[in-house]
Amino acid sequence: MVYYLIAFVLFLIDQGTKYLIASRLELYEQIPVIGNFFVITSSRNRGAAFGILQDQLWFFIIVTVIVVGGVIWYLGKMIKEGRKLLPTALALVLGGALGNFIDRLVMGEVVDFLMFNFGNYTFPIFNIADSCIVIGVGLIILDTLLEGRREKLKSASDVSGTEGNE
Repeated sequence: MVYYLIAFVLFLIDQGTKYLIASRLELYEQIPVIGNFFVITSSRNRGAAFGILQDQLWFFIIVTVIVVGGVIWYLGKMIKEGRKLLPTALALVLGGALGNFIDRLVMGEVVDFLMFNFGNYTFPIFNIADSCIVIGVGLIILDTLLEGRREKLKSASDVSGTEGNE
């Protein structure tokens, strides 16, 4: 249950920050936080990451329903196995996916507001939900690598344990 609570809290943080941005800032208004490097801005995205697949609302709704269903199913399975890192990662993905899903469902677009500038390059503007998804996917990759290493070590110890018994 704790992992669903994590997802819910992240969802609420995402929705709360988006509400503050949408209700308090004019579209494209900017508030410098760290000079021009980190800026809070009010932006909308009708596509996916980096603005790809603009205006494909039904595609996003269908894909998100499938992804959320799969994440909930797999999260339940991993919790039963007593895993810790992977369920945490899945909770991050779930909270983020639901945050952006609600935006698309209600408004037809996602509120983005975190902008980072690196000299003349502006990284695509994003939000808390996007951050949760990226961190969650990163943790899934980390868990996969660690699990592969654990299995390799277990196989090696099983082989050496078997040789000693013969």
